Amino acid sequence: MNLRPMTKPVTSPLPEASPGTDQPHPARWWHALADGRLQCDLCPRDCKLHEGQRGACFVRQRTGDTMVLTTHGRSSGFCIDPIEKKPLAHFHPGSSVLSFGTAGCNLACKFCQNWDISKSRDMDRLMDQASPEQIAEAASRHGCQSVAFTYNDPVIFAEYALDVADACHARGIQTVAVTAGYIHAAPRREFFAKMDAANVDLKAFSDDFYFRLTGSRLQPVLDTLLHVRHESDCWLEITTLLIPGQNDSSAEIEALSRWVATELGPEVPLHFSAFHPDHKMPEVPATPLATLVRARQIAREQGLRHVYTGNVRHTEGDATDCAACGTRLIERDWYAIGRYALTPEGACLSCDSALAGRFGAQAGRFGRRRIPVAIA
Repeated sequence: MNLRPMTKPVTSPLPEASPGTDQPHPARWWHALADGRLQCDLCPRDCKLHEGQRGACFVRQRTGDTMVLTTHGRSSGFCIDPIEKKPLAHFHPGSSVLSFGTAGCNLACKFCQNWDISKSRDMDRLMDQASPEQIAEAASRHGCQSVAFTYNDPVIFAEYALDVADACHARGIQTVAVTAGYIHAAPRREFFAKMDAANVDLKAFSDDFYFRLTGSRLQPVLDTLLHVRHESDCWLEITTLLIPGQNDSSAEIEALSRWVATELGPEVPLHFSAFHPDHKMPEVPATPLATLVRARQIAREQGLRHVYTGNVRHTEGDATDCAACGTRLIERDWYAIGRYALTPEGACLSCDSALAGRFGAQAGRFGRRRIPVAIA
């Protein structure tokens, strides 16, 4: 189900060269049309570009008879975060992750919580330049177990993300994608084949919501979720930002949770996150804690075993319990790990039932820190 871009392609000067090269980085997933335009085949927007135009994401541009990625090797900044902040609750709890993004986005969310990065049209803000090998080396040097592509959607800088993933895997560093999942089937297969974990935003369970508030469609996101869960080895968790009056009704939360439990399985963790007024929706109030607690209860009633609350302090909604015997397996206070009652194989110490996810011999102790770092 395709949607014509709600933001028209923009014409801009030629992009700068990628670091260490004489030419902008070639983009993949495009083809020439009979009328002379080039069509980007990365995501369902299917932007069709004349010379010099950029796609709706702003970072993929036509230059002559080819497409280029203008942000390869360039970042809006690097930080070391707790993995729980992505959020991932079942992927090496307590570990640190080197996080970075670029600029631009292929969605037009009116409620974007990172709008200053994802909606940026100022390429000069991409001050940090780093090759894939430099990023992998920095993650190793700082003791990070993984590298996360986040802050803006990594789908739009897929070539850069895949190059970084290769460099990371060569050093034993894992990779994490934080994404809205709005991507076509062919690049989707390649992208998630190189991701060790992903948190995919399921922004609502209504195509009307997706169209009105994000400029996209629901079905491609559902297709991505199905692919990641059933056709890849990538560990999957899901986040839904609950916005008062938009996607927080009990009926919609029930339908969303039932679909996740039925189509993806009851072990897939679902995070309900609190909205705060931002970007183009400053008049909408912040999500009350009671809404998140209600959503968590509904999701559990629909059969989901691991449901979390986010962007609020709620120790019950942060905790991980054994679905078999009810033992508290992981206690969290914001992003800090307290109790950790799992075997090195990720099983409950009380009943030996396996907890779905990726676990090590013990939890990490990175805590709540956020550490900006320079790469190059």
